Amino acid sequence: MADGHTITIEQGTRRVRAVHGGQVLAESDRPLVLRETGCPVRYYLPAEDVRLDLLTPSETHTYCPFKGTASYWSLPDAADLVWAYPDPKPDVAEIKDHLCFYEVEVS
Repeated sequence: MADGHTITIEQGTRRVRAVHGGQVLAESDRPLVLRETGCPVRYYLPAEDVRLDLLTPSETHTYCPFKGTASYWSLPDAADLVWAYPDPKPDVAEIKDHLCFYEVEVS
């Protein structure tokens, strides 16, 4: 990590749902909670808990110097709604095979 930049990952204990247009895209009781300096808390959900059948892989890829290269998925009316790090950097290896949504409901 860069000086002053931290990322922590812990096993979440709350139920997390991702909903778009009234349709549940993901629901999980086992999210990973990722806290990163300067960023909002993010919930990474196991791929098995995400409706990948509703999502289309995107051509978009972004690079984070702390997590690696992200791949994205879209809905017809929502581009790049979901992302994941297929080959995350060693310090955040736990997020492999987990997907993240911009907006989730936490209960």
